[in-house]
Amino acid sequence: MKRNVIEIQEDKCIGCGLCAGACMQGAIEIIDGKAKLVSESYCDGLGMCLPKCPVDAIHMVEKDTDNFDSSRKNIKLKEDRKLPETMACGCPGTAMKSLERKTPKATVRTTTIQEQPADDLPSELMQWPVQLRLVSPNAPYFENADLLVAADCTAYAYRNFHKDFIKNKVTLIGCPKLDDNGYNREKIAAILKENQIKSITVVRMEVPCCSGIIQAVRQAMLDAQCIVPYSEVTIRTNGELV
Repeated sequence: MKRNVIEIQEDKCIGCGLCAGACMQGAIEIIDGKAKLVSESYCDGLGMCLPKCPVDAIHMVEKDTDNFDSSRKNIKLKEDRKLPETMACGCPGTAMKSLERKTPKATVRTTTIQEQPADDLPSELMQWPVQLRLVSPNAPYFENADLLVAADCTAYAYRNFHKDFIKNKVTLIGCPKLDDNGYNREKIAAILKENQIKSITVVRMEVPCCSGIIQAVRQAMLDAQCIVPYSEVTIRTNGELV
């Protein structure tokens, strides 16, 4: 029969995964870094994914195709959401631990922190590991924590990342383009469900594909039914704040 289905222009797709997150029928998946329509019978033709695409790579077309598979309606909402598994690699380097930070002794120098040599700048990291894929939602350092959720590239682009963002926060990092953004969303939701989280700060790059980390955190709060004080910071590729 002739009906509306989506069509994805792979040459324009940046693989951010926002469309896949918006489709409750599970018709779109990110495969090899590009959004793919899994099956035309999974697409209901309503176009909820269209406004999510930041590069206008998705369009609605009318064509002869299979009927919509009604068993797929809202299938993502019906799925039994299990606690996302933490990557089990058996590596001692992934063991969870809190990192104690001691205030450095005062010195006679009066130079500001920006003027100090890099060797004098202390690390502000409060826990290990930091990769979203590796942390456990039950780790004790999450309780009553202020969360920093940062895109991987931000710490490389912004000079004073430790002082301005990591300090006094539990840090989580991931890449919304290369990682499974759906997994990141579920992991953050699990952390919110298992712990009392005081606030979330999200730091992203200005590039369009980085918007996926914003969507993952926002949707995670909705999934967990836990809305906490929330802020976003965007960093330009030249290292400046937007």
